[in-house]
Amino acid sequence: MKTTQQTGRLDATFHALARRREKALIAYVMAGDPSLLETGRIVAALAQAGADIVELGVPFSDPVADGPVIQQAAERALKQGVSLKNVLATVARIRRDGVALPIVLMTYCNPVYAFGVERFFQEAEQSGVDGVIFPDLPLEETATFCPPRHRRSIPIIFLVAPTTPPERMVPIIAASRGFVYYVSLTGITGASLTGRETVASKVRQLKSMTTLPVAVGFGIATPGDAEAVAQAADGVIVGSALVSIVASAASDPAYMARLQTFVVSLKQAIAPPTAAQSGDSD
Repeated sequence: MKTTQQTGRLDATFHALARRREKALIAYVMAGDPSLLETGRIVAALAQAGADIVELGVPFSDPVADGPVIQQAAERALKQGVSLKNVLATVARIRRDGVALPIVLMTYCNPVYAFGVERFFQEAEQSGVDGVIFPDLPLEETATFCPPRHRRSIPIIFLVAPTTPPERMVPIIAASRGFVYYVSLTGITGASLTGRETVASKVRQLKSMTTLPVAVGFGIATPGDAEAVAQAADGVIVGSALVSIVASAASDPAYMARLQTFVVSLKQAIAPPTAAQSGDSD
C-alpha cells in the first residue's frame, strides 16, 4: 500500500515540477561558510541559477554522516561562532529578502536538544524552514525526541539507506513528510557514486511504496551523475561538489559565478528531453 503525505512549500514545489515533468535539484550548502551574511547571498544565487530546494547544513562538531569536505566547512563555520540560533535567524533574513524556494535544514540531534526541541520547531516555523533532516535520529527514537505536536508544522525527512530492509522501509516512509531521502551509497558524503542501476532499482522500489517524491543524495558530484540518478528519482541532492566551490570563497572572488554556472549545468542535465531529443516531430 502506498502512503500519502503532503506539506507546504515542499509539496507545492514537487507538484509543480511533476506537472512540468521536471526533477528537483536540491542544493546543499553549509550555513555560515564562509559567513552567515554570505550564506544568504549563496542561497539567493542558488535559487537564481535554478536550484529548486536548498538544503542548509547546521554546523556541528561531530558530523558522523559527512565527508571531509563538509566537515571542513562545518569547522570553518564553528570557528566563527555559528550556532543553530543564528542559522535560524539567517533563514528568516533570507525570507525577508524575498527568497521563496523551500529551505530544508540538515542538523544533528545534539544541537537541537541543546537549543530545546520545542523552541527549535517553533522558531524554525517562524523563520521559514520547510523541513528538517536528522541523519542521526533513529526512527524508534523520533516520538521521544520530537513528539507529533512538534512535527505538524515542520516535516521530518527520513533517510533510507542501501542496507535498509523492505520491512523497515515501510515505517520510515510512513513517518516521512515532504520527500523520502534515499542515500545512494553506504558511507559518508563526498564518496563517488557507483552502482547506478542498483540505485535506480532501489528508487523504483521506494516509489512503488509511496506517493511521496524520492530524492537521492550522496555521491552525486557531476552533471552526468545527476542525469543518471534523475532517470528514476524525483530529485537529486548535490552537496560536497557545491561546498567545495564555496570553500574557495576566500581566494577566488569569482566563486559565486562558478557556483551558479555549476548549478545551471546540473539543472540542464536533469531537464526533461525536448521533442527533438525524444525523437518526436510534427
